[in-house]
This record gives sequence, structure tokens and C-alpha cells, in this order.
Amino acid sequence: MMSDHTLVIHVLSGSLIAALVVSVAYVLKMLTPSGTISAFILGVIVFGLGGLSWAIILILFFLSSSGLSLLFRTKKNQVEKMYAKGSIRDYRQVLANGGVAGLFTIIHFFFPQSILPWIGFCAAFAAANADTWATELGIFNRRNPVLIVSGKSVEPGTSGAVSAVGTLAAASGALLIGLGSWLVWPNDLLFTTSTSRIWFAGTIFFAGFSGSLVDSILGATLQAIYKCPNCQRETEKHPLHGCGIETTQIRGLIWMGNDWVNTFCTLSASLIVIVMSLF
Repeated sequence: MMSDHTLVIHVLSGSLIAALVVSVAYVLKMLTPSGTISAFILGVIVFGLGGLSWAIILILFFLSSSGLSLLFRTKKNQVEKMYAKGSIRDYRQVLANGGVAGLFTIIHFFFPQSILPWIGFCAAFAAANADTWATELGIFNRRNPVLIVSGKSVEPGTSGAVSAVGTLAAASGALLIGLGSWLVWPNDLLFTTSTSRIWFAGTIFFAGFSGSLVDSILGATLQAIYKCPNCQRETEKHPLHGCGIETTQIRGLIWMGNDWVNTFCTLSASLIVIVMSLF
């Protein structure tokens, strides 16, 4: 564990960097006020308790995912009526995408030389990035997507739907974090050689992509889905649809909203990469 003096310096410097990043994100309307506060706390944890390598992975995820959301916001608005939430992230979305990674950063603080917190941290962000990229870029697929569990053609934006463009985007998002983990691999971790770093980066990519598939499966099976009696369209939104009419649940678990699906997406990726590392 780092000394008290070093810890204070890390936390203070991390707080300044986190404040700068989230302030810019708030001005660009990437975060709501609650999302800004949550992202700041997550940044302090990652920057202060993790260090530079951990901070770079967080920034890589945030810039790439939020950048896509900002770049294609107009295009996504055409199908955003299907989603529970828009591209501006609130505190629930921040926790759903970064909460698991933040937990692994805290674990790293108590076990600084263990490799498991690092790969769990990176896999969580690989999954979050894969899911975000699939959502933001999947709308450019020329054909309607299909449900991952049945192959039935559905409207763009439907929970659990996959497409060729979306799947390729998910793989690319996970690959970006996997490559990032290899490039900024912390030097103080035990049992890591040049060869093993490449192998672990590959497992992080695989786990992140797999986590995005878990997200789609949960979205197609257990996520709470509603229907607007006015528009006769399925949606994640509740209690009110975009047209202002109250929606009615038609399937899924009432507590399994999109934020819980995203949380299980990142958690599953971390568990997958840790299990793979044991072998």
C-alpha cells in the first residue's frame, strides 16, 4: 500500500483532474448534474487509488463512448424514444457503467500487487465500452436488427437486439480497452511478463465483448419492457412514454431496468476475465 503522504498527493491530483474532465463533460451536455457528481467521485477513486494507468483506461472509455454519443446524438434521437434514457448520463448510468470498475480500484488499493483487480477493472470498462459502441453505431445498420435469443426482426433500439454493425462496433469498443490495457500495463503487478500482458489484453477484449452479449441476452429476456397504449410501441421508458402516455409492463422483471442490465454486463465481464486468468 502507498504511504499516507503519497495517498494524499494522489487523491488531490486525482480530484483536480477529475474535476476538470467532468466539468468539460457537463458543459458539453454529456452528464446531468447528478451524473457529474457521480463521475467526479468515480474519477477521484480511480485517479487517487489506482494511479496513472487506471486513470488512462477510465479516460479512454469516457472519451470514446461519450464522444460517440455526442457525435451521433442527432442520429440516435430518431430511435431514442425506445430507450429508457438518453445520451446525457445521470448518476445511475455512471454507476452502472463504472461502479464495478470503481470497486476493483478499491480492491487494488488493499492488494496493490495482485493482477486480478487490474484485469477486472479493465474488463468492466471493456464491456461498458462495447455496449456503448454497439448502441451508438448499431443504428447505422441498413437492416433492422434481430433479437439475440430468437432471430426475430425488430425495430432499431429494441432491448436485446443485435446487428452486424452493432456487433462489429461492440468488438471494436472492447478491443480498444484491451489494447489500452496492454499499452499502459502497471509495472508493479506480480506475475506479468511481456507475453502474459498480451494474453491478458486478449482476455480483456474477449471478456468485454462477452459482457456486451450478456447485456443483449438480459435485454431480450429479463429486462423490464413496457408498451405505450397510444403508440402501440414497445419501450424501456416508464412510467411515461415520449408521447406523455403512461406505459404498461409487458414482460421482464419489474426491477431489471437498463441500469441493472448494464451493471450485470460489466460485472459478468470482470468475472469472465478473472476465471480465465485462473487457467
